[in-house]
Amino acid sequence: MKELSLYIHIPFCISKCYYCDFSSFVNINHKIDDYIDSLIHELSLYKERISEYNIKTIFIGGGTPSCINPKYINRILEFIYKNFRTTGLVEVTIEANPGTLDREKVRIYKKSGINRVSIGVQTLDDKLLESIGRVHKAKDFYRNYEILREENINNINVDLIFGLPNQTIDNVIDSLKKVIELGVEHISYYGLILEEGTRLYKSYIEGKILLPDEDMERLMYHKATEYLIEHGYDHYEISNYALPSYECKHNLVYWDVKPYLGIGLSSHSNMEGKRFSNTSDINIYIENLKKKILPIEDEEIIDKNTEIEEFCILGLRKISGIDKTQFKNRFSIEIEELYKDIINKHIKNGLILNDDNCIRLTKRGLDLSNLVEIDFLM
Repeated sequence: MKELSLYIHIPFCISKCYYCDFSSFVNINHKIDDYIDSLIHELSLYKERISEYNIKTIFIGGGTPSCINPKYINRILEFIYKNFRTTGLVEVTIEANPGTLDREKVRIYKKSGINRVSIGVQTLDDKLLESIGRVHKAKDFYRNYEILREENINNINVDLIFGLPNQTIDNVIDSLKKVIELGVEHISYYGLILEEGTRLYKSYIEGKILLPDEDMERLMYHKATEYLIEHGYDHYEISNYALPSYECKHNLVYWDVKPYLGIGLSSHSNMEGKRFSNTSDINIYIENLKKKILPIEDEEIIDKNTEIEEFCILGLRKISGIDKTQFKNRFSIEIEELYKDIINKHIKNGLILNDDNCIRLTKRGLDLSNLVEIDFLM
């Protein structure tokens, strides 16, 4: 049977972080009931369309899903279990921010089938947290982490960010050391991206904050990677590290270009030869679904060339690289036949390795991945 992953978007937050440009909102809690009703309506409209799929993973992201009453999360998951095939379901993740969890909430999550929690820690330095608009402190993370473990949540991811204003390598390693000592199964380690229109971007343009330069930012990445590998974590994707067998199964669906359906505001989907996305206007989203109209804003047919490009570009994000056998089985052609000159070019540049099984980025190639990816566009 065909497999499908579900992404569920919850756009509500307690506050807006200074670097965030995600589709999320504060001070609109009066819309939560209508929004959850709309999510259920949207799911129901896909009932027949995905009846032949078995749901493999579910990821509830945001926003801050953990800031709303857990009864809503339970309602969404119960609807999925009752209306879709979930016999092959292996991973159900919810994103949470420190300070938004309590024991009763976690118990409801667990009873709802959630078996993985991703915590947006970003750093365990309170001054740095304040500088990027996070409303939690390190102690909030420790308190929530303890509750998760006591309630037998045995698969926890921690998000960390490097390249923050006034951050040092010592700050980075200190946060990593503390997280590793807890036994966290998975760590996502992202470089700060300044998105236009965010408060942090405005502060940077106005010269009010100082960011690490490019060399320091790269050093933070390499030192952290070395440290994580030394402590038993597998570096399996550019920004992701896991203890053995704890890779994020949902994200691997994206990187392997397998089918997924996004439900909720601004969510994206890729299935049945199409890529499509929902409106980012919460009022339009709710009104459309009251009328039983899918809130799709953009839709694109994925032709074979586009599919090949995505398979290569996303495959290169994985440290194992592009599996040449999978490529041939999927597209009925050897990857070297299509990209021989490009592969040889980047082998000479020291950015790619090509062996019997895969094509992957070198350590230097990981730093310059954008240059390689561009060449894989047909």
